[in-house]
Amino acid sequence: MFLNNVLFSLQNLFKPLYEKSFFLKTIDWFIGLNIFLVIFTSTAANSDFIGYFAIFAIFLTIVKLITKSGEKFELTTIDKFLLVYFIFVVISVAGSTLFYLSLKGFFKTLTYLGFYVALVHYLKDNKDKIKYIFAAYAVCLSFEIIAAFLQNFSSVGEISGWQDTSRLNPEEVMTRVYGTLKPYNPNLFGGYLIALLPSFIALPKNFRIWSVLGFIGTIAAIIMTGCRGSYIGLFFELIVLALITYKHLKPAHKKAFITLTGAIAAFIMFVIFSISALRARIFSIFAMRGDSSNSFRFNVYNSCLDMFKDNWLLGIGVGNQNFREIYGLYMKTGFDALSAYNIYLETAVESGIFALIAFLGFIIFLIKKALKNTESVYVLCALVSITGILIHGFVDTVFFRPQIQFVFWTMAAIIRSLDGCREN
Repeated sequence: MFLNNVLFSLQNLFKPLYEKSFFLKTIDWFIGLNIFLVIFTSTAANSDFIGYFAIFAIFLTIVKLITKSGEKFELTTIDKFLLVYFIFVVISVAGSTLFYLSLKGFFKTLTYLGFYVALVHYLKDNKDKIKYIFAAYAVCLSFEIIAAFLQNFSSVGEISGWQDTSRLNPEEVMTRVYGTLKPYNPNLFGGYLIALLPSFIALPKNFRIWSVLGFIGTIAAIIMTGCRGSYIGLFFELIVLALITYKHLKPAHKKAFITLTGAIAAFIMFVIFSISALRARIFSIFAMRGDSSNSFRFNVYNSCLDMFKDNWLLGIGVGNQNFREIYGLYMKTGFDALSAYNIYLETAVESGIFALIAFLGFIIFLIKKALKNTESVYVLCALVSITGILIHGFVDTVFFRPQIQFVFWTMAAIIRSLDGCREN
């Protein structure tokens, strides 16, 4: 590969400097520090602040690649799909009618993808740090669970119209918690919770009590968000988790597991039908146009499909500011939108059909690789996390917020590093 030849030449050039530099020899420590700062600042900092630590990690990874002998790029099938996706993003930005607005969105995309590359190279030599990554997420999630319960019991008010109450009785109006993530939004919070729910499974056995309480607490917090997309994501996460667990059980235990699963499902149904606010919230999913939030999304989908039809080849360019400007030409009166409320439709609108195909190819091969190594609890947790994120993404685009985006790429890098993605 031409790029690796360039790297080898630079490494030979900087070899004397590397051998004398304590910083370069311990650079992985600084890369890891910035990765963990991305994790911890995601709970309360704004997007730019979180991004700075990701950029530092990327910069240090570049320094490592050009100074440490033997470092190189190894493209697997999933990496090739990701590279094709990135190429079409570049082309769509170059051809965007609002180039400068799209360029800002492009730098965000570049940061996310660069963070994935930095993680892949970091985990290649530091697989033992994966348990600490999950532990860090579990710590963050534990504080968010406490925040969720405090907000729920104090009946925190809405910051904006988060629920259609026009057809609800007062007892059916739900208090929707939003945690500490910025901007405050229960859908963002719900997406963050389902993305990190599997972190408690990855905790060591001597933290079993924390693991069980955290897992149950996270499910309760997800319910308290009132985020229907997160409810759907949680449903699929639990199904994937149950199927993989069933697969690994001894034959003698499988019948008991089915009985236990059925009992838990019955209990959940009992809770849903017993709490009027929760029941109304879940049933509103099936109200179609009868719910204003659903109706709003349908209108956005229709407008975005029109946008896609006119820009199906290369899209309009990435970025929410770019999207809003062009969406204004297609939207129905009174239905302004920040995004397409579907990550797959958003990808197609912004970067075209081929970018969408490449992104889907990346996801399919990533999941395929993960399914080959479900013996690893870390791969299992990453797979469950990605499942929840992608299912939630059918009805929302909080995926593009850094708090969730960085989790997604972290989980993707863990699968890439652990499940034998290196191909001959």
